[in-house]
Amino acid sequence: YQLDRSPSPDVKTAVSGDRLRSINEELLQVPEGFTIHPKLVKQLERRREAVGPEGGIDWAHAEALAFASLLTEGIPVLDMTKAMAFVRDRGARLVGPNCPGLISPGKCKVGILPGQIVKPGRIGLVSRSGTLTYEVIHHLTGADLGQSTCIGIGGDPIIGTTFIDALELFEGDPDTDAVVMIGEIGGTDEQEAAAWVDSEMSIPVVGFIAGRTAPPGRRMGHAGAIISGSEGTAAEKIAAFREHGIEVAERPAEIVGLVEGALARA
Repeated sequence: YQLDRSPSPDVKTAVSGDRLRSINEELLQVPEGFTIHPKLVKQLERRREAVGPEGGIDWAHAEALAFASLLTEGIPVLDMTKAMAFVRDRGARLVGPNCPGLISPGKCKVGILPGQIVKPGRIGLVSRSGTLTYEVIHHLTGADLGQSTCIGIGGDPIIGTTFIDALELFEGDPDTDAVVMIGEIGGTDEQEAAAWVDSEMSIPVVGFIAGRTAPPGRRMGHAGAIISGSEGTAAEKIAAFREHGIEVAERPAEIVGLVEGALARA
């Protein structure tokens, strides 16, 4: 089905409709003897109708079934490696762990990103920080800068979707005119993403790095947010952003101005 519940054209997908219905039905199961709240019963029925047995599939919901959003923080590295292989072998994409998921306003939501703060639009957002994701979305929406998709990739050392993975998707998205990238201390993902932006991105990217005052060797919030030796400092990441043409906000509230300026120059 389309959003207005009218039948949609056949959609080519590697996953059969029967398989999607089977997955959906498994997600709707509750433990035996569990008393379901009446409001939840209605929600479960709506979910069941979204991937209905009578030939209609709400493809926004079906697409969400092909994503796995892992919210838990601090999953052991070996377990995470196995989880990534499990998801990859089944043709799906893992977002996280330790993330709020993703949302395309008015289309699809996977995870816990609050729908009331987003607005449909043409700005992409990718972030390692869940809380900063919410704050930046709030600023963008308040400035009438709607979002195409917002992705929280997670703050653990090993994640299923990286900055570059997300940026590549935004680069190929005709509905995205600019991207906001929110990084934080720890690791070198931001530096690698900045170099990729410089060589591959045709749409503007603006950035923000959290953790400027973080002391070396101390974890700040996320398992991956720790400065090791001379690598992973905020100063190093900011320098990489600027070297590769990414404007950097000093504070989250400045991101709106940078986005507006980038769009005006594009």
